[in-house]
Amino acid sequence: MILVNTDYITGKELEMLGLVRGSTIQSKNIGKDITQSFKTLVGGELKAYNEMMNEARALATKRMVSEAEQMGADAVVNIRYASAAVMQGAAEVIAYGTAVKFK
Repeated sequence: MILVNTDYITGKELEMLGLVRGSTIQSKNIGKDITQSFKTLVGGELKAYNEMMNEARALATKRMVSEAEQMGADAVVNIRYASAAVMQGAAEVIAYGTAVKFK
């Protein structure tokens, strides 16, 4: 499966199959949440939250690819990500793009 954030793949003629998406809502456990809140006092990278968002993006991408595979796609083009806080310490991540088949 080819994944790109452009609306084309060089050298390929594409047939659009439709929109595909994957999403997840992730949170950290209360212990990590408390330790990260202390980190905001001194500044610096919030590694636990960075890790959480990386995991969320990976899971959302995996779910998007699964949906594309079910449609018989060869690739997903024009991939985008969006995120939103749903509560303190939890975030939703959505990956979406256009499933395509090579002609």
